[in-house]
Amino acid sequence: MRTETLDKRVRGFVGDTAVVDSLAPLLFFESSFPVPAYAFAEEDVRLDLLRPSDEPPSNLPFFYGPKGAVAQWYDLHVEGRVLRHAAWRRDDPAISDRIILTWQPGVLDRWMEEEEVVVEHPRDPHKRVEAIASSRHIEISLDGVTLAETTRPVLLFETHMPTRFYVPRSDVRFDALEPSGNRSRCPYKGSAQEYWSVRDRSDAEHVAWSYADPKPAVGKVAGMVSFYNEMVDVTVDGVRQERPVTVFSSRAHRPVAV
Repeated sequence: MRTETLDKRVRGFVGDTAVVDSLAPLLFFESSFPVPAYAFAEEDVRLDLLRPSDEPPSNLPFFYGPKGAVAQWYDLHVEGRVLRHAAWRRDDPAISDRIILTWQPGVLDRWMEEEEVVVEHPRDPHKRVEAIASSRHIEISLDGVTLAETTRPVLLFETHMPTRFYVPRSDVRFDALEPSGNRSRCPYKGSAQEYWSVRDRSDAEHVAWSYADPKPAVGKVAGMVSFYNEMVDVTVDGVRQERPVTVFSSRAHRPVAV
């Protein structure tokens, strides 16, 4: 496990109550997962609002839960609400003296870094996200069925992630796709309010998405459609690309509707 203390104010709220307020949060990275999390000193957490949980959760989504053994689970009692398994203490010596609170949507109402609301997970200070217009010939297919083809893509480069190819909507074969109803949020790119699955393929659900109003840093992808390279076949200038293996190769690890 890698840890890093940040010079950043981080707060988590339930209603108007700040259940954590830290000026020196500890950012930690699990070796098995690329997304960081915060661990907080006890004095920065409203311990009076925490109660030990009687038993561990049975169906906590992997994306938002701990990636190793938990020494103690806590329920959060605040403003007349009981938020089950909202916090925990890991048994890893690097952070065993600290409290971790979930970023799972629907538990805490909002997280803030300084005065900006941040969604889904903490921002990684070492991550860079860049969107660049290209003239590459991109073909997206699955088992010989063309899903998209363009020479006007925008390439999105994100640290530790495969290049994502964003395609103009007019170059997408929507007749081969169907809306999936999924939604997701990203602290770097914004909210993806549209998702599609490959029609008549139960093994290719939530395979494509679009950001209608992305963050300014990646504004060029607005309205365009991208696909999980891990799930489809991507050909760049006539050369078939190997499917990357990432944490998102597993269906259970991909973002779910929020």
